[in-house]
Order: sequence, then structure tokens, then C-alpha cells
Amino acid sequence: MEPDDEIYANGGADVSTNRDRPIIGSEQLDIEAYAGLYTGRTKITRLLFIADRCGQNNNTGMKMEALRMAYEEIKKGENTQLFRDVVQRIDGRLGSDYGMDSAWCEMVDRRADHRKEKLENELNAYRTNLIKESIRMGYNDFGDYYYAHGSLADAFKSYVRTRDYCTTSKHIIHMCMSAILVSIELGQFIHVTSYVSKAEQTTEALEPITVTKLRCAAGLAHLESKKYKLAARKFLEVSPELGNPYNEVIAPQDVATYGGLCALASFDRTELKSKIIDNPNFRNLLELVPEVRELIHDFYSSHYASCLDYLGNLKANLMLDIHLHDHVQTLYDQIRNKALIQYTHPIRVCRSAYDGQCFQNNCCGLRERT
Repeated sequence: MEPDDEIYANGGADVSTNRDRPIIGSEQLDIEAYAGLYTGRTKITRLLFIADRCGQNNNTGMKMEALRMAYEEIKKGENTQLFRDVVQRIDGRLGSDYGMDSAWCEMVDRRADHRKEKLENELNAYRTNLIKESIRMGYNDFGDYYYAHGSLADAFKSYVRTRDYCTTSKHIIHMCMSAILVSIELGQFIHVTSYVSKAEQTTEALEPITVTKLRCAAGLAHLESKKYKLAARKFLEVSPELGNPYNEVIAPQDVATYGGLCALASFDRTELKSKIIDNPNFRNLLELVPEVRELIHDFYSSHYASCLDYLGNLKANLMLDIHLHDHVQTLYDQIRNKALIQYTHPIRVCRSAYDGQCFQNNCCGLRERT
């Protein structure tokens, strides 16, 4: 076993045997249940991401299951280019029911051409007559059209063009939320940050559900830029009472997982207690992901071996998360190092083999890490 993997392995230490907490989260990801948390384009992109990761790891079963679900979801929409791409990736391995449907593609493309022509004629008429609200709606309809057909860059341009024709605060909020949605899909998190800020300045039109969406989007932008403390703070501000209003981007389970891991990696003990342990709102979200809830409590209670067990068991599934996978190792390293620092701070030295048991590592290796 590699040194960096030792700390995540289930050890034989007796430190936590007096607590009968089950180690959960090591099961293979239930793709159907996972995909059910999302709607729209993000459901498809997450499934395709899982298929890619499982292909790299030679997990053919999960890969084909993800591709099968993506195929079915795509056919509910109008993105024929993405459909052709998925059919090519399936390559006949799921049988004739998941092959190329040329008739469907032709029908959708033909309908799309008619729709686009109609939108162009309507927008030209609105611009000729200088009807500001109609022009705004025309560009917004074009944004929806391009988004549905997978032309994200064109969708973004169309949504942003509505800005010059916004006449109310609600119009500005709608433009910002549309731009944020497409920017997240494009991975353009600089735009996400910019339009979150613009929306937050329009305070008179912000409803609670919109505030929640903006906090989620800001948290994702901070996560992407590796500003884990800022990301944690945004995710911790999300209210669980609002249910799942943003499942076209993120699920409540994601908010709990991202917020919990970012907080563990960046908060000191005082912040951990005040902003998570004693935070009833975030505690409610953590109930959706018991593994994360337990590892946070184990970390705060200095039960480090159990905490690292939970992290180890969660790691494979976290690597399948489209937003978190690039940050898992960094977050784990920071959490592990914080645990070592907190454990050795009162004693300054590695006392005995008992210390190695606490971290499922040998004493010499523990000295090297500290």
C-alpha cells in the first residue's frame, strides 16, 4: 500500500471500538438514485461524467448504466448532437433499443429549424417596432432555444443581450440567473461570480429561493477557484427549508457534502462548532448525507481513525462528482493534516505506537507527516 493511501485504509486500531457507529458510504454508487436528484442538462452531464470516469477505471457495468440513462434522458429533449455522441459511445453494446434513431433526429432537427425561423421573424418585427419588452423576451426565447439544443455559447450571448432591454428588477434577476446557469454548464465560473454579484445588488427583487440559488452558485464558483473557506461559508448559508429548488444545478446532498468537506478543510475548531455543529439549518442538510455528518462529528470529537475511515469509504463516489472530483485529494490532504496538527498540538511529539493507531499509520510515518 502506498504511504498516501495508508491513512485511508481500515485499520485494526482499538481506539474507537467502544463506539458502534457503522461505516457507511462504501457501497457502489446507485446511479439511478443519484441521477434522480437532478433535472435537465446537469442530469445528463453528470451521467456522462460518471461514464467517463468509470471507463477510465475499467468499471464497464457502471459506465454502460450511466450511458443508458443518459440516452433515455436526452431523448426527452432536443439536443440531437449530444444524442449522436452518446449513441457513438454506446457503440451497440446495449442492444438495438439504444442505437441510432435517425427518424427522431430528423424530426427534432426539422422542428428546430422551424422554431428558429419563427423566433428570428418575431425578433425582427419587435426590433422594427422598438417594443422593448418584446425584444427582451425575444432574446430570452433565443437563449432558451440555444440552451435546449446544446449551443451554450450562443445561449449565453442571447441571455446577456436581454440586459439592455430589462425594465424591472425582476428582469435583471431573470437575466442573471439564466447567465449563471449557462456559465456553470460552460465551466466559466468568472461569469458565475460576476452575475451572482450583479443579482445580489438587486436586493428589492430577491426572493428567498433566489437567494438560495445565488449562494449555491457562489459556493460552486469558490470551490472551482479552490477558495474552500469561502465556498464553505456560502454552502452553510443555504436554508434546507426551501427543499430542492436548484436541482437543475445542484442537489441538497451536494450542498451538505461540499459545505461539510470544505469546512473541515478550512475552518478552525471554533468555526466548526459555531457554524456546523451548533448550526441547526446545516445540521438538517447533513441528515441527507449521514456519512459526512458522522465524519464531521468524529473529527470534532478527535476520533480521527473513524473520521478517516469515513473519508476513505466516501472517496470513490466523490471522485464521480462533476464539481468535486478535482478537489477531493486536496481537501482530503488538508483535513488529514489538520487532524495531525490538532492531535499532536498538545503533546508536540509522537508518544508511542498508540499514536500510529489513532491515524492508522506507523509511528515513524506519523513523525514524518508531523
